Amino acid sequence: MSKKLKYYIETWGCQMNEEDSEKISGMLKLKNYEYVNNREDADLIVFNTCCVRENAEQKVFGHLGMLKKLKEKNKDLIIAVCGCMTQQKGMAEEIAKRFPFVDIIIGTHNSYKFSEYLNRVLGGDRPIIDVWDKEKDIVEDMPVDRLSSIKAFVTIMYGCNNFCTYCIVPYVRGRERSRRPEEIEKEIKSLVSQGYKEITLLGQNVNSYGKGLVPDINFAGLLRRLNEIEGLERIRFMTSHPKDLSNEVIHAIAECDKLCEHIHLPVQSGSSSMLKKMNRHYTKEQYLELVENIKKEIPDVSLSTDIIIGFPGETEEDFNDTLELVKTVGYDSAFTFLYSKRKGTPAEKYEEQVSEKIKHERFDRLVEVVNEISEKKNKAYEGKVVEVLVEGLSKNDETKLMGRTRTSKLVNFTGNSSNIGKLVNVKITEAKSFSLLGEEV
Repeated sequence: MSKKLKYYIETWGCQMNEEDSEKISGMLKLKNYEYVNNREDADLIVFNTCCVRENAEQKVFGHLGMLKKLKEKNKDLIIAVCGCMTQQKGMAEEIAKRFPFVDIIIGTHNSYKFSEYLNRVLGGDRPIIDVWDKEKDIVEDMPVDRLSSIKAFVTIMYGCNNFCTYCIVPYVRGRERSRRPEEIEKEIKSLVSQGYKEITLLGQNVNSYGKGLVPDINFAGLLRRLNEIEGLERIRFMTSHPKDLSNEVIHAIAECDKLCEHIHLPVQSGSSSMLKKMNRHYTKEQYLELVENIKKEIPDVSLSTDIIIGFPGETEEDFNDTLELVKTVGYDSAFTFLYSKRKGTPAEKYEEQVSEKIKHERFDRLVEVVNEISEKKNKAYEGKVVEVLVEGLSKNDETKLMGRTRTSKLVNFTGNSSNIGKLVNVKITEAKSFSLLGEEV
């Protein structure tokens, strides 16, 4: 009897990429492959890549270089590279030239055919380089091998039509396409029947969900529809573009019991002139007005954001506007990034590129302010009893359990491990900078 073949997947980038990797893993499990968490033991190595920042690409190149020795040791080893990085113009050819031992190079639009490409390589047809420049119809009913048995990502739409001047996503993920609501509902009901408690709806811009679908439905309508699914405990979503976050969606979060009181609302900059250069379609004032409205309608809401430091032309005044906005909003957490020039985007050609020294100095100042606010926000939880979905053992201390509140706060707490996968009440005893400590009550 032939031995079971083993595979290893390394994923860079966002939650969409994580779900894409779960789908590739699902296809491989159907082919009777077994997952290993060490590339040295694998017969197949898959790199699912990201290109949002240059740093992510350099990491992939570095890791590909490390695979050369493995390939020399094992000529039958199959190496595949897919994802956003390979979707860029000319990148597949560059990878093939620099790393001729790579067997499969595909993009974002045809990853659903991974099984087929693998069969061809196993039959001696290598290398395969197939990157489609246009998105096709959405492929449903893909096998998915979920990383968790408690919470799951469910993609509701693909692509982006916003073309922010710094961002490569519209070029590598294509135009916006929405899944039909009945397909989304069917997938979630199936997950609930398997014991899943929490779903995170994914899309590059979930607020523009539904455009072009017949019969007519928008994101708020989808949220209300999914809120009716019996047995589902929690619904989250990401990412929201501020220009499309409607009052309808805000009211749905306020009124639907399964929708968690947490919104990830990327601001990118607190300077209206920078926002205009970024093509974000809102001003600082409009963003603050939106936040005020959210807080009024959903009093216990937690807010997180993305901020880019050192966008071309950013002055000290622009940066101070960002600091002021961060203080005014009072984010629970923020993902802060140094601006990274992306080939093919309008901002690549902008003059007045900010020096690395200034970028890093501003980054440190921003992080200090963000962390101070996060700590203060967390401190307010001390002494409170909150609902936590128990996800498993704490990563830092296996005598404790870990999970998240509805507001997406990470909680490490003492409790009964038989409650993993359940909702429990936890009394918060201490606030840390990035998490909470507590005990089950």
